[in-house]
Amino acid sequence: MATAAEAEAMRRAVALAARGLGHTSPNPVVGCVILDADGRTAGEGWHQGAGGPHAEIHALRAAGERARGGTAVVTLEPCNHTGRTGPCAQALLAAGIARVVYAVADPNDQAAGGAATLAAAGADVESGLLADQAAAGNEAWLASTRLGRPFVLWKYAATLDGRSAAADGTSRWITSAESRADVHRLRAEADAVVVGSGTLRADDPHLAVRGRDGARQPLRVVLDSKGTIAPGARVLDGTAPTLVAVAEDAPAVPPGAETVRLPRAAAGPGLDIPALLEELYTRGVRSVLLEGGPTLAGAFLAARAVDKVVGYLAPVLLGAGTHALADAGITTITRALRLELTDVTRLGPDLRVTAVPTFPTVPVAPEES
Repeated sequence: MATAAEAEAMRRAVALAARGLGHTSPNPVVGCVILDADGRTAGEGWHQGAGGPHAEIHALRAAGERARGGTAVVTLEPCNHTGRTGPCAQALLAAGIARVVYAVADPNDQAAGGAATLAAAGADVESGLLADQAAAGNEAWLASTRLGRPFVLWKYAATLDGRSAAADGTSRWITSAESRADVHRLRAEADAVVVGSGTLRADDPHLAVRGRDGARQPLRVVLDSKGTIAPGARVLDGTAPTLVAVAEDAPAVPPGAETVRLPRAAAGPGLDIPALLEELYTRGVRSVLLEGGPTLAGAFLAARAVDKVVGYLAPVLLGAGTHALADAGITTITRALRLELTDVTRLGPDLRVTAVPTFPTVPVAPEES
């Protein structure tokens, strides 16, 4: 059984792992705390970026000789393979770690097996400590590994009567400064931000992260089937990388932007959503923030490609205007997409409502090789 010191160390490791959000793809976020033989913290670390040292290596370096005979407390099962870095299971053994406590088993077939390697070498191994908390902090990577496509979070802002814009098309600002700042947190934690051409024409969004020190800018993705994006669009500046997705039969691609051609949707307007997600997955994108308008949101939901919903609801009534969600292929109440409410938080005058769909999601890409 885990000790009180190990439980406290795991809580710290979960917090450390969160520092890597937005920086580690296609790798997971991981935190690690090394306890010495007397149960005192000797070192800690987190995975800071793909290709760099894993959390365990940072923690072992900080602990030095105090790691010998000690315990490694880590949010994810130590890896057992050699990629751009060596196997963490072997590094722990070489440092003289006597016990390893981890929260979540590694679902990646290439990296899994660290626990068995450690146990076979004589280390005491325990799994499952604070597993729910650790999994929640790593939800995007865990889901993308399971599904073979990026984890998709749909974010929208609306009035209490469900309008995302007024009848004349104006929408700035429905929600408060506090809500808008929280959106930048979501952007900073995502690998890619996705919008459609309708949002681009209506709002000319920038989609870059602002006000978050040290944030890595996400890939800005524009779905523009006809390739009509204006050369002066704000998403084409040099603040962050941008990818424009056009239809396979688009007559031209926008100059000065990286583009990819995708098949059109089998039904309805726009591009094929599974093909888009497969393309992003091959580019190392494991988490997507969907910021597009109601049409694009409807397309993602119709494709069963939304894994989490965050709605910012302002105490405002419009009575007319654009709905937050357009056609999602729902024709009767029995086909309604049910959600499980997971959090309600007040941000200034607004409410942030977080929910996860209860409908099954479908893999759309092959397993990572």
